[in-house]
Amino acid sequence: MSSAVVPPVGARIRQARLERGTSLRALAREIGVSASLVSQIETGKSQPSVSTLYAITTTLGISVESLFDARETARESVAAGPLAASPATVPHALAALAADPGRRIGPLVGSGGRETLELDSGVVWERLGRVPGAEADFLLVTYRPGGSSSGSGALMRHAGTEYGYLTSGELVLTLGFEEYTLRAGDSVCFESTTPHRYRNDGEVPAVGVWFVSGDVQ
Repeated sequence: MSSAVVPPVGARIRQARLERGTSLRALAREIGVSASLVSQIETGKSQPSVSTLYAITTTLGISVESLFDARETARESVAAGPLAASPATVPHALAALAADPGRRIGPLVGSGGRETLELDSGVVWERLGRVPGAEADFLLVTYRPGGSSSGSGALMRHAGTEYGYLTSGELVLTLGFEEYTLRAGDSVCFESTTPHRYRNDGEVPAVGVWFVSGDVQ
């Protein structure tokens, strides 16, 4: 696992919610979760599942890509105090952020320099690259044993076209009314507006490279 972890996404979500003029309760109502869960996500006490994260970003009209951008979080921390993350895990990511105001990630991203989002339900996203202005999420995705994109079992849908290639383990994809088992070497592609969910029923992590294009902005 990469040691370069970006600050929590909660502050970015809270900023986007306030800019939109949406109350915490209204956002919770729109995405179908409790207000206390949204509050815990915004304060960094809880991490969203993949499905909840997409529901939040779709409702607020922001991209998932923007949650990796810690510049807004860093500005807020000047007034709110130190970032709620271990100093030992953050410097590498912060150095990358400061070095490139355009937020270009790459052309080479070393295995120890990937920015990481730890999500609920045993899912980890690692950013593999970014070109400013490109509407795409380019990620190394890990589903730990028992991990799922939705803790409640609900299907999710969001903007974009999804491409995935599984490099190890097995992953079950529910897509509409169909269910597929992905094994190492298998790939998938579909419109992300189709209701879907991933889960790992195995005993080893399922790891793959995912590319989602045309995310919301």
